[in-house]
Amino acid sequence: MCGIVGYIGHKDTLPILVEGLRKLEYRGYDSAGVATVIQNNGSLPELNLVRAKGKLQNLENKLADDAPKHKVSCVGIGHTRWATHGKPEEYNAHPHLDTLGRLAVVQNGIIENYGELREELKALGHKFVSDTDTEVIPHLIAEFLPGHTLLEACQLAVKKLQGAFAVVVLSADFPDELIAIRQQAPLVLGIGKDENFCASDVPAIIQYTQRVLPLHSGELARLTAKGIQIFDFTGHKVRRTPQTVNWSPVMVEKQGFRHFMLKEIYEQPGVVRAALEGRVSETTNGRPVTLDLPKNFLKDVDRIHIVACGTSWHAALVGKSLLEELTRIPTEVSYASEFRYSTPPLTTSSLVIGVTQSGETADTLAALEVAKEAGTKLLGITNRPESSLASLVSALIDTRAGIEIGVAATKTFTAQLVAFYLLALNLAYDRKTCSPERIALILQELREVPAQMEIILDTQERYIEELAKNFEHTRDFIYIGRGINYPIALEGALKLKEISYIHAEGYPAGEMKHGPIALLDADCPVVTVAVPGKVYEKVLSNAQEAKARDAKLIGVTPRTPLAEETFDTILPFPAVDEIVSPLLTVLPLQLLAYHIAARKGQDVDQPRNLAKSVTVE
Repeated sequence: MCGIVGYIGHKDTLPILVEGLRKLEYRGYDSAGVATVIQNNGSLPELNLVRAKGKLQNLENKLADDAPKHKVSCVGIGHTRWATHGKPEEYNAHPHLDTLGRLAVVQNGIIENYGELREELKALGHKFVSDTDTEVIPHLIAEFLPGHTLLEACQLAVKKLQGAFAVVVLSADFPDELIAIRQQAPLVLGIGKDENFCASDVPAIIQYTQRVLPLHSGELARLTAKGIQIFDFTGHKVRRTPQTVNWSPVMVEKQGFRHFMLKEIYEQPGVVRAALEGRVSETTNGRPVTLDLPKNFLKDVDRIHIVACGTSWHAALVGKSLLEELTRIPTEVSYASEFRYSTPPLTTSSLVIGVTQSGETADTLAALEVAKEAGTKLLGITNRPESSLASLVSALIDTRAGIEIGVAATKTFTAQLVAFYLLALNLAYDRKTCSPERIALILQELREVPAQMEIILDTQERYIEELAKNFEHTRDFIYIGRGINYPIALEGALKLKEISYIHAEGYPAGEMKHGPIALLDADCPVVTVAVPGKVYEKVLSNAQEAKARDAKLIGVTPRTPLAEETFDTILPFPAVDEIVSPLLTVLPLQLLAYHIAARKGQDVDQPRNLAKSVTVE
């Protein structure tokens, strides 16, 4: 969850560390800190540590106050924290030091046996000053340092650590190197000219280099200004070819938008076009959808299990509807955190799909590991083909959404939906469970979605911005939908509570009478997703039941006489086949959540207590 950045080279490291942390602040913003090695003429190098509670700006202010005393350093590490062990206080902020103050460590993850190690180290004379699990690491490495190189001491220390973690180590006694360690939690290395980098995620280093080496679980790396060496935990050298990341540094800028979230909402038409490009045939002859999957990978699949968390779980629910309707394959959706501890029966003909935008979600990866042990086929859907997910599964669908900075997922959700459409249509074609005409019609509808999205964004955003003024002081929202749009109601409610802190719940519209209706009154708006199709009239009837209890009704629905009669406010979208409607119905709900939160003055891109990538259990 936390953000790590490290640099060694020939430039002043502080500006690089701070800028890298700014790009990673979506991973945590409870506190931040940096440590650098200062080379003193004629005396021993020393560590310089600066930390601050709260957002990165607080650290920047402290560094600015210290600017007159600033000494240039060409090696350093930085950290932005999402608190797990210990309150968000400066003394719990990273980097953490050993007792002598000669060695500094930053960590993302959790050391599960830190209590036991802490007591052992205290008995050996080590003094602890924080409540964190991380602080055991510098003390443990320091215990092994006498008679060993920094790399050797780290190799010995890591054998005693239990948990999922990414660690970067800096030592004033070894000022010409950094040691990076990965056990499950993400860590990527960046390769420059006479300079090298490490970070929790690519955005921190993309403006300096596009050549990266993802560090794999169970590996350490020694970084110097001249090169990088990688070893496994047993000490064997690992050889790996660098990858080139085809991202532009411009992608991690706001480009004139007030928030990254709004920018990313507007990027969704392009995201859908990118997800379809080269995968959908323009002719009616031959295979209509081409996915880069191993030959016969989907053959003989008789049951599908999808594991995911949060917004990805909502995308998976839409995926279940598509897969069952178009392919007739029984499909189950599980929270990854539940699946890993209560695994349903799995066979070699089962397909388990892991959905995670980052490819690093701890629970999803652990659930897939459980499925792998059962001998099932594993498919990943992710926005990060270089991630841990890619090395775990047998096949991957890259959603091609580009980097998403806003913590509340928008464009990556849409991209995941497109991945499920393509997968379902691909399976339906092979299994002959859907007519060629129906497949062609759905594909044509998908091709038209980007232009329809642009219409919604162009015509509705200002109206929704004005509408949001009515809900600045609202305490509760109810969202309802049915069928394939029930997950969209869930996603709309999640977006609102994530960024505005308004309590919001999503329900199947038909369940209103079974409890939620008791919550309704004039102060509780009901947002209804109503799409002409199998359950349209029933959804409108459910909305009428809410109206009879004085609830304000907002309809995400095409304008029809019946809709005009039912809803107080309509957020319209073009008439489309119900099966592709989730790609459109989600847009007004994203905009509504965004503008209510912005109106309330909330930090839209970095909502409290949340982080973009949940890499701890």
